[in-house]
Amino acid sequence: MSSVYRSLSKKQKTTHTPDATSSETKGVRQRLLALTSRGVTYRHRHLLQDINSLLPHSRKDAKLDTKSQLSQLNELADLYNCNNIMFFEARKAKDLYIWLSKPPNGPTVKFHCQNVHTMEELNFTGNCLRGSRPILSFDKTFDGQAHTRLIKELLTHVFGVPQSSRRVKPFVDHVMGFTVADGKIWIRCYQISETEASKTGSKPTDQENEAPAASTVTAAKEGRGETSISLVEIGPRFVLTPIVILEGSFGGPVIYENKEFVSPNQIRSDLRRTKAGRYNTRAEGTLERKVKKRDLGLRTGEGRREVDELDERVLFA
Repeated sequence: MSSVYRSLSKKQKTTHTPDATSSETKGVRQRLLALTSRGVTYRHRHLLQDINSLLPHSRKDAKLDTKSQLSQLNELADLYNCNNIMFFEARKAKDLYIWLSKPPNGPTVKFHCQNVHTMEELNFTGNCLRGSRPILSFDKTFDGQAHTRLIKELLTHVFGVPQSSRRVKPFVDHVMGFTVADGKIWIRCYQISETEASKTGSKPTDQENEAPAASTVTAAKEGRGETSISLVEIGPRFVLTPIVILEGSFGGPVIYENKEFVSPNQIRSDLRRTKAGRYNTRAEGTLERKVKKRDLGLRTGEGRREVDELDERVLFA
């Protein structure tokens, strides 16, 4: 009976283990829906292509026609079975706003994207395997405040490639760095470059060359274990400024608002106002000079000049 009990217990363990693993993998599976709005520039479009190539669990969709009814993105995410949304909203063919959301219940974070540099723009020397998983490196500043912790969790879901993805490959050869500085999130991507120490070391001497081939093979094998690891930037690089965090998916009450954020429209209007103010001061100065010369009678044909005893018309009359 004991042998039968042991065999049955082994069968139960083997039958229950795949269900547990499958339930765990189903719980952490993430899929990303990436799309843009109408009016994006070529740089914004290339940035989305670079992000889509780096994230094998993402799905790229056609442009969204509306900018006011963003709740339609929840239906698209449900249609494509995606639980993360990255939406590029372009304004005036200049400004780029990135929405990150967790449909259908939220939350949603709106960013202002600046300093965009794509892979092909700066000719980055690094390279990584297509479909590989990245290592996400977050600055310790993310753990300081509540809204930065929420943003960190959302960025982890969006840029963290799950192991159970369809197009993923079993390699980890690049790092994505997220750093908080000046109230902004700086995103960089680097390749993990490994260089063997035998290639970078000194050349063998004559005595080593005279040694038998077996010793050289063992030395080469011993040298393979010593590698130097360095980081080479791949791209793309961009900076995100958090604007607002909504409780729901593209809606709901505001749970965080960046009071220090100034919209690019306000900056452009202030610059135009300062230029207009300088022009107005110059125009008023020229008008004052003209009025002063007219009152003094220094302009021909304008104003009246008083005739005194020393005037030419009185002396030579």
